[in-house]
Amino acid sequence: MWRALVFLALLALAAYGAVWIADHPGTVNVNWGGYDVQMSLAIALTGVLVAAIVIALIWAIVTGVIGLPASISRSTRERRRNKGLASLSRGMIAVGSGDPLAARRHASDAERLLGSQPLTLLLKAQAAQISGDRDAAERAFRSMADDPETRVLGLRGLFVEARRREDETTARAYAVEAARLAPSVTWANEAVMEAHCADGDWSAATETVERRASLGLMDKHAARRQRAVLLTAAAQSNEAGAPDTATDQALKAVKLAPDLVPAAVIAGRLLARRNDLRKAAKIVEAAWKSTPHPELGRVYLNLRTGDSARDRVARAETLAKLSSWDPEARLVLAQAAAEAKEFGRARETLAPLLDDRPTVRVCRMMARIEAAEHGAETGRSREWLARAARAPRDPAWVADGVISERWAPISPTTGRLDAFVWKTPPEILAAPEDEDASMAVDTDAPRIGATQTVPSTPSPSMPVPTSAGAAPASKPGFLETGAGSSAPATTTPAAPAIPRAPVPPGTPVERPRHIA
Repeated sequence: MWRALVFLALLALAAYGAVWIADHPGTVNVNWGGYDVQMSLAIALTGVLVAAIVIALIWAIVTGVIGLPASISRSTRERRRNKGLASLSRGMIAVGSGDPLAARRHASDAERLLGSQPLTLLLKAQAAQISGDRDAAERAFRSMADDPETRVLGLRGLFVEARRREDETTARAYAVEAARLAPSVTWANEAVMEAHCADGDWSAATETVERRASLGLMDKHAARRQRAVLLTAAAQSNEAGAPDTATDQALKAVKLAPDLVPAAVIAGRLLARRNDLRKAAKIVEAAWKSTPHPELGRVYLNLRTGDSARDRVARAETLAKLSSWDPEARLVLAQAAAEAKEFGRARETLAPLLDDRPTVRVCRMMARIEAAEHGAETGRSREWLARAARAPRDPAWVADGVISERWAPISPTTGRLDAFVWKTPPEILAAPEDEDASMAVDTDAPRIGATQTVPSTPSPSMPVPTSAGAAPASKPGFLETGAGSSAPATTTPAAPAIPRAPVPPGTPVERPRHIA
């Protein structure tokens, strides 16, 4: 539209000029070289216009001939560039679809046509990765790490390759360097924090969390939670040797996350040693309202040294009222009542839990009550122990398919921070041939299932248990998003047989439960 208007305006201007020249006739005299030429103004202007057109054509031909080699070279480069970009695009598609042969072919074409550009090096590295050529992938990533523009990307690839060959020292060095060059890189910060947690350097891990929060890489609630977990871990390690430091750290953790059970347990225990019973009770009660936990109940009942059994029963009643008679509160109260020789009250407290499939702890509590009142060899005590062998599970600390006796700040399988959750583990489906054998096993013998219970701090020589049938935890690939992400274990249908894994001596484990 605008072009048409401009054309019409120029046409009108030319017509106006022609009319003006016609209304103002005149002559032009040219005297040059002894010649005297006289012509009208219109003819002179026409001659000047024709001469200008001829000169422009001659100039265009001359410049075209002179610039022909450069034009041919530029056209060739453009064609090579377009072919290289097409090979690069096809190579990325081949990598995404998992075609190693096509990916390597297109990566070679892209490198030949485009040279060692960042994208061609990345395609070459990814093609080598899906082909299983780790050496070629590492060479490509090293080339990228040597270029300041792609240094962080190259360090990311080298970090993943180091993780694949289980060279944690080298992987940590790459992550630290990447975090120094680009403080906002998420994978590097997470890897550095995992390394600090693995070393037990909780203060350095806390600094990493604070730096990530200041850069806006995580929301404030998650940052507060992680800081509380790290402070709890530090208090846990300092509780025996430096109780004052551990108390301060536990109180800071409780302030950041009042519902964090391990922090409340440590704070309550250490404050009770200081004889600050009111503050200890307040902290334990606040955590108990959020998550009734047996450790909280144990700390609360033993706040004051030398309390009688009836005093502990009164404290247990307080916990029961705070949690609206949660099942955990009933277990705590029943235990206190049994210790006070109030066996009838203990049975009455547990009665609502006996109606619908009592759990293992409920059955064992009933067995202890019967044994304390009538003797350990009574039939009722043995009956409850037999029921405990096939009862549903109780809540426990679970992280990435592992059940632990005690809370730990990181997962023993993935190293993920704040991985343990207090919940009921999934039911285990026992194989049909194992059903009869489980009936004849002693009720106090260790039992092995698909999900095992392990100590919270496994030794370096002890294999880390995982869910039966699940693939071992692997390091993430270059195309994966997290530095050490893993999915929680899921319950699978009954397999032909449940594999038996070695369990360290003294490890409490749960007997497989068969569901008809």
